[in-house]
Amino acid sequence: ANVVAYACAVAEEIEGIVEPSSYSDAVISSDSDKWMAAMHDEMKSLERNDTWDLIKLPKEKKPIHCKWVFKRKEGVSPNDKTRYKARLVAKGYSQIPGIDYNEVFSPVVKHSSIRILLSIVAMHDYELQQLDVKTAFLHGELEEDIYMHQPEGFIIPGKENLVCKLKKSLYGLKQSPRQWYKRFDTFMLSQGFKRSNYDSCVYLKITTHSAIYLLLYVDDMLIASKDKGEIENLKGQLSREFEMKDLGDAKKILGMEISRDRTSGKLYLSQSGYVRKVLRRFNMLDVKPVSTPLAAHFKLSSAMCPQSNEDIEYMSRVPYSSAVGSLMYAMVCSRPDLSHALSVVSRFMANPGREHWKAVQWIFRYLHGTANACLQFGKSKDELVGYVDSDFAGDLDKRRSLTGYVFTIGGCAVSWKATLQTTVALSTTEAEYMAISEACKEATWLRGLYFELCGDTSCITIFSDSQSAICLTKDQMFHERTKHIDVRYHYIRDVIAKGGVKVCKISTHDNPADMMTKPVPITKFELCSSLVGVTV
Repeated sequence: ANVVAYACAVAEEIEGIVEPSSYSDAVISSDSDKWMAAMHDEMKSLERNDTWDLIKLPKEKKPIHCKWVFKRKEGVSPNDKTRYKARLVAKGYSQIPGIDYNEVFSPVVKHSSIRILLSIVAMHDYELQQLDVKTAFLHGELEEDIYMHQPEGFIIPGKENLVCKLKKSLYGLKQSPRQWYKRFDTFMLSQGFKRSNYDSCVYLKITTHSAIYLLLYVDDMLIASKDKGEIENLKGQLSREFEMKDLGDAKKILGMEISRDRTSGKLYLSQSGYVRKVLRRFNMLDVKPVSTPLAAHFKLSSAMCPQSNEDIEYMSRVPYSSAVGSLMYAMVCSRPDLSHALSVVSRFMANPGREHWKAVQWIFRYLHGTANACLQFGKSKDELVGYVDSDFAGDLDKRRSLTGYVFTIGGCAVSWKATLQTTVALSTTEAEYMAISEACKEATWLRGLYFELCGDTSCITIFSDSQSAICLTKDQMFHERTKHIDVRYHYIRDVIAKGGVKVCKISTHDNPADMMTKPVPITKFELCSSLVGVTV
């Protein structure tokens, strides 16, 4: 959730407009009437929800402070009006562990789960709707006694010495996300839904007419079903329990844009709006585009980190971490073609040099030319397939190898990764074997989730271009060249023996995971991108 909030905050820069940073700024701004109306709406919502009682502060108790947070929200389409939102937020950083809160972890749906659902929706032509919970965190029940000062601008005359004893969770409290999730989870289970064993924010219910799916990311929901009546029924149940906003057909979630062509059975997932905002923020809208995310001449290593005072001074002014983080979110959501490039540049976040920054600028140039690129889901063969590759000793500093894998459903990527291996491989066979083992772990999770959602129990095929590594997955013998390999990488042998995964040979020329471990020529890169559903 923090990654999404950071990425969207970086991109949300509305030129020439400054949002109020406090209550006093809001009341003297040119849009003060709109901000005041937004604050009154928030207070009405808090009152309806019975969020607190005004009481005298008990002895030995210390109240926490609160503040107003203001945000303009642009509509999904250009014709939508800008919405003004005011939110009352508790200053949770002053809460004391063990007294004001205990557990704080709250799950959110995985991006891979979202893409798997979208593939199912496109494959079977399901309805896809979106809902938003208004003031979601206010629905959580508090288990601790927490006291808070009255909100600025809304202190009740004659009751200035009273404080708010919170009955419901409030935005900003450490435990708010967890309490909201517990409340929502309890409600969904009471309505006959089953929580996925593989993703705690995926819910499924089989009815007489069809299956209905719900995915939850904090307060955003995607609902899919063949039967539109089932969706409307679920919307009604949710609206009776929580204050909901019906957003209709799903168009945008977590900065990702969803569009459909139902006549051809195509569904597109893109981030063109987010990409353009990021390009504008880093002054990369007028650069010359390039054809690949990272050129072969970039041989990045820690030796290129700043050495002179001049370089240190120069790099101190470069927003390297912010730029890489913004690009990383695009890669995580819808751009597997960026995986290798970002795996490389993210290794130098602590102390980047000029050459590292040039590589990041190169990625921006590639992104500028492919801002409209998207993942294309369709009605092709309903099959979960994996591709894996490794680049032996690709890391110039510690000589570790790179692992790259991508899994597709119907020819469109749903899960991918490009990362350095944790140990140094002593041969290409060992590097490829370790890469296959990592891909196998992801395949096990994907197969479990896919089975829950679709009932498909078929074996997952993972394609590798290393014949020797494939033999090693089946060969139970230990000999001089393989006896040192860590036991944990032999996990794949058990999975293959049980029939859950099958590893097959594929030509290097046809392996799309090749682009995730090394810079490849333009023609090969375009082929790899098309094989995993990336279209421009």
